[in-house]
This record gives sequence, C-alpha cells and structure tokens, in this order.
Amino acid sequence: MAIRIAGVDLPQNKRGEIGLTYIYGIGRSGANKILAAAGVDKDIKVQDWTDDQASKIRDIIATQFKVEGDLRSEGQ
Repeated sequence: MAIRIAGVDLPQNKRGEIGLTYIYGIGRSGANKILAAAGVDKDIKVQDWTDDQASKIRDIIATQFKVEGDLRSEGQ
C-alpha cells in the first residue's frame, strides 16, 4: 500500500527520514522533527508504518509545515 502525503507517493523502500524528503519543502532536519513529534522511529521504512503513524505524520505536516503547492506558489 502506497503512503500518500501532501499529494506525493512516498517511496516504500526508504527509511522514514529519507522518504519524507521527497515532499517539496521538507529536508532531513524537518523530517526528523516530524517523525520525533509523531513518535515514529526515523529508521523504520515507510512501508512498515502503521496507518496510525502515517495519519499522525500527515496531520503534523498539514498543520505545521508549508509544502508542495502552497510553497511552490509562494516562490513565484
């Protein structure tokens, strides 16, 4: 099952810390902050996240980060 956050399908075989960087606007330090706030180990692969963990991560990104379309439109 692919995990989709902010309109981006995260790569299943990557660690969470790296997988989140595929979202425009999230770097390594931001990914680590998100995972720490959600209580998810950064070394767990994206494919091993539970639905509850993915939901927490999705909520944190939606409320605390400006990513993808919102961020891209701001730069123009």
